[in-house]
Amino acid sequence: MKKNNYNDKKYIERMDKWFRAANYLSVAQIYLRNNPLLKNKLTSEDVKLYPIGHWGTIPGQNFIYTHLNRVINKYDLNMFYIEGPGHGGQVMISNSYLDGSYSELYPEIKENESGLKKLFKRFSFPGGSASHAAPETPGSIHEGGELGYSLSHAVGAILDNPNIIAATIIGDGEAETGPLCSGWFSNVFINPVNDGAILPIIHLNGGKISNPTILARKTNKELSDYFSGMGWEAYFVEGDDPLKMHALMIKELDKVIEKILSIQKEARKHKAIDATMPKWPMMIVRTPKGWTCPKTWNNEAIEGSFRAHQVPLPVSALKPEHIDELEKWLLSYKPSELFDENGKILSEIKELAPIGNKRMGINPITNGGINPKELILNDWTKFALSFEKPGQIKAQDMIEFGKYLAKIIEDNPDNFRIFGPDETKSNRLYEVFKVTNRQWLAPISKTLDEWMSPVGRVIDSQLSEHQMEGFLEGYVLTGRHGFFASYESFLRVVDSMLTQHMKWLKKANELKWRNDYPSLNVIATSTAFQQDHNGYTHQDPGILGHLADKRPELIREYLPADTNTLLATMNKAFTDRNLINLIVTSKQPREQFYSIKEANEMIEKGYKIIDWASNVKTNQEPDVVIVASGVEPNLEALAAISIINKEFSNLKIRFVYVLDLLKLRTKEIDPRGISDAEFNKVFTTNKPIIFAFHGYEGLIRDIFFSRENHNLIVHGYRENGDITTSFDIRFLSQMDRFHIAQSIAKAVYKSEAKTFINKINKKMDEHTKYVREYGYDMPEILNWKWENLK
Repeated sequence: MKKNNYNDKKYIERMDKWFRAANYLSVAQIYLRNNPLLKNKLTSEDVKLYPIGHWGTIPGQNFIYTHLNRVINKYDLNMFYIEGPGHGGQVMISNSYLDGSYSELYPEIKENESGLKKLFKRFSFPGGSASHAAPETPGSIHEGGELGYSLSHAVGAILDNPNIIAATIIGDGEAETGPLCSGWFSNVFINPVNDGAILPIIHLNGGKISNPTILARKTNKELSDYFSGMGWEAYFVEGDDPLKMHALMIKELDKVIEKILSIQKEARKHKAIDATMPKWPMMIVRTPKGWTCPKTWNNEAIEGSFRAHQVPLPVSALKPEHIDELEKWLLSYKPSELFDENGKILSEIKELAPIGNKRMGINPITNGGINPKELILNDWTKFALSFEKPGQIKAQDMIEFGKYLAKIIEDNPDNFRIFGPDETKSNRLYEVFKVTNRQWLAPISKTLDEWMSPVGRVIDSQLSEHQMEGFLEGYVLTGRHGFFASYESFLRVVDSMLTQHMKWLKKANELKWRNDYPSLNVIATSTAFQQDHNGYTHQDPGILGHLADKRPELIREYLPADTNTLLATMNKAFTDRNLINLIVTSKQPREQFYSIKEANEMIEKGYKIIDWASNVKTNQEPDVVIVASGVEPNLEALAAISIINKEFSNLKIRFVYVLDLLKLRTKEIDPRGISDAEFNKVFTTNKPIIFAFHGYEGLIRDIFFSRENHNLIVHGYRENGDITTSFDIRFLSQMDRFHIAQSIAKAVYKSEAKTFINKINKKMDEHTKYVREYGYDMPEILNWKWENLK
């Protein structure tokens, strides 16, 4: 810990120099490409041709960052910075440059004049750094491309990290988003004994792109009342005079930090199981938008106005008429008092930075975690199901998976969590609750609540996909493991979050200094072909297509058909790194078809020719290839095979199950894809392919487009549904045994199949009348069992 008088006038003056230096660096990053210290009069040759960036949020954040450095030193804190406002990447670049960590990560950006020139030029520039918080930004775990997730990410990061404080800066534009509003419920899930703390700091600067912000127009009393009702204690800092603001911020931030430390000290006198939810402090810092920039331009307000949001002065190399005003603005920070003749930051300023890994730009938690550990995984086959013949027994895949999960939780007591929006029980993970509870710090009713406790490895007691998925992102980005489970259609609520996480992985993989991360695992249940009580509104398998369009090296899509294939899939997902794994599965009672050996082969190859559902050998040419991917497609395809086999016993059938869907793509599209030779061997070059698929049909057509065999008929989701029976909901999309059997017959026998087609049409009419009469599926549907082919 550094020995300083953190409140004396000289220290405050040095802090103000840091503040000015950070602002100078931040403005210069927008505008300059040469003359970084303004040693010569500014000319058009010194300015970028097209300055890009955002200024409005920057100075207020630089002010906050300056003071966070102070309390890290004063209280010996382990703290890191989450930049919620989005655009404003200069904040973390400028401050990490000042503390030296930027140059450690990017040695080509030296702490001298040439280094400053490179730093300025590369900001928001081709081949350079982003204009928002991003993987290339030191100290960041938070992708700034989409607003609303700063609190959720912060909580995910501090869970099971008791010594960490996540200083979470929330822009007042971001504060208006639904996900951020739901983030204020985070305090319900933070255990002050086992977990760290978040320090939310709302930066109210009054303006968005071209509108006022809602919270900035509310009084302090209104804000205090609102956050008090949400369980937070608000502390206010506001003004526009930097020196007065420094003194006020010192006073209030010390109170906040001491309150956090006091809460933790008192709570940690007791066991975590006895913890109650404290009233955590939060801050509201009001500064003018674009603070310290020119107050007016063209007779209109800039500082304090939305007009400061992006590039305040219209100056560029192509429009240098007002370059003197830009120079005046830059010189207002008095760079000669901040840097020496060689461009190095003065030691009296740099000494304000925390030491070593306490610097927020290089805190290990922001680069893969403090102490990342691999999961301890038991042999999944010990939890597998055994049966003599396919379809002999029924089981609920998620119940069986829950037994495997319970063991993982026992073996990884502080390194694994389950997140979901009030659906863990609905997803049938009952076995998990035999070894853990839901973590919940609000009051608990012994008569009304179930499996709730201040300590637990399940967090699912808030009905917000954004919040729960954001918790998982923060958890895995800081080196831990888990999964997010939700109903399939609700995953569309957070598909853009998955996109942002994918973008993070893509950019992080390109940086040598970035460590890797456990994979983000997403489980989809309550699927489109099983919504027998929610109906059409709850049908949407589009997450498959959404993710399939993303970077192939970062995306996996698994469609396990039963318990054993689900267990094999999850075992792999929990060991993979730097991926987004989407697993689409069932929680309903289902026939169990595939052995341990078959499941292992599927997870290794991505698919398997199923011998017991085929009547040709692997080296023989079939008349038709029938393919399934998904729980219900597997069931319906097998049932269609039994129907067609009884009618056309000489038909040569090959049945293929696809578990790892995207492995069917060509190597030109996906490096993991199977070769054309292997593809043709399995799917032939010209025989009909009837594909029963869980999602929208266009995805399969896209996969087959670049292959030789285009003789393809897909039965997938066709945007048709109702409140109806489990089978009828498949029937409405023609992803059922009757329509699939008809397609097989038409494709192979064409006009000769007319009698069979008519027979199936009558059966389909019978089905429709039956469900409309009884509200239940026909006995022959419910009681169907697999029988070996003739």
